[in-house]
Amino acid sequence: MRIGYTCMSEQSDPRWLVRDARAAEEAGFDLVVFSDHYSPWLTSQGHAPYAWSVLGAVSQVTSRVELMTYVTAPTMRYHPAVVAQKAATVGLLSEGRFTLGLGSGENLNEHVVGERWPAVEERQDMLVEALEIIDELFEGQLLTYAGEHFRVDSARLWDLPERRVPIAVGVSGDKSCTRFAPLADHMIAVEPDPSFGPAWDAARTPDQPAASRRIGQLPVCWDADRDAAIARAHDQFRWFAGGWKVNADLPTTAGFSGATQFVRPEDVAEAIPCGDDVDAVVEAASAFFAAGFTDLALVQVGGEHQQPFLEAAQRELLPALREAAASNDPSPS
Repeated sequence: MRIGYTCMSEQSDPRWLVRDARAAEEAGFDLVVFSDHYSPWLTSQGHAPYAWSVLGAVSQVTSRVELMTYVTAPTMRYHPAVVAQKAATVGLLSEGRFTLGLGSGENLNEHVVGERWPAVEERQDMLVEALEIIDELFEGQLLTYAGEHFRVDSARLWDLPERRVPIAVGVSGDKSCTRFAPLADHMIAVEPDPSFGPAWDAARTPDQPAASRRIGQLPVCWDADRDAAIARAHDQFRWFAGGWKVNADLPTTAGFSGATQFVRPEDVAEAIPCGDDVDAVVEAASAFFAAGFTDLALVQVGGEHQQPFLEAAQRELLPALREAAASNDPSPS
């Protein structure tokens, strides 16, 4: 089990993100994942820097930790040929430590380019074409592509890392597992659903490597004052309560504020570990361990509250999480 740290662009200045990523490596995290947003979920979060500039900077101030987007939508705001170029560049800058995490996106970030927001089936069709384009460009060959949603004219990546950039794709159920597993290396999911892994593995093709990572994410709000943690989590993270079917379609922070106006602080406290109870974080994480996830990236809610969390992670959280993960590992010791 790899334990990761989330550089959540929606809640932090880009300079803080670079500082926090370096501190996460020093604290002993195995990977650092980056959200790729044009807008925060709620106005109170207050930030949305360009993730790829941050990644480039982080690649130069870290040396060991893995890096990953969690996730980029290669469909509207970014053309997939440009995403392939960015990913290859970060792969080079990081000396092979980068994984490209992809998903079908949210209206919140993609509507800014002025195009209509497609229905979920069309978004997934677009993602399939994008994966095909990125995969071909990672081969280093000249590509001309004519699909229903994207065209590529005589494109080639001139700077490719020695280690091909792995691709991970976000899924939300058996249908998306079946659709995307043949096109990606690893699976991303934010729910510890034990059915996802078997569905993903069953859909993989014989020519794909047997080992495929399952990468989850868990928000926490670490604070010595539990009441302050609950208030902060409610203020900045109650957007999660609508679920992904709702969250993918709302276009603005005002929409998320309205949609979550009746979410209570106690509702958030039931869903997110708040305070400084190590056992509560381990209990929440154990659902991912039991579901067969190989990686879990923690999100500390509150951009200016990262240092106490990172100190606690190094001192007590990471050892406790790794011990709990080991106890759930079914493989022989």
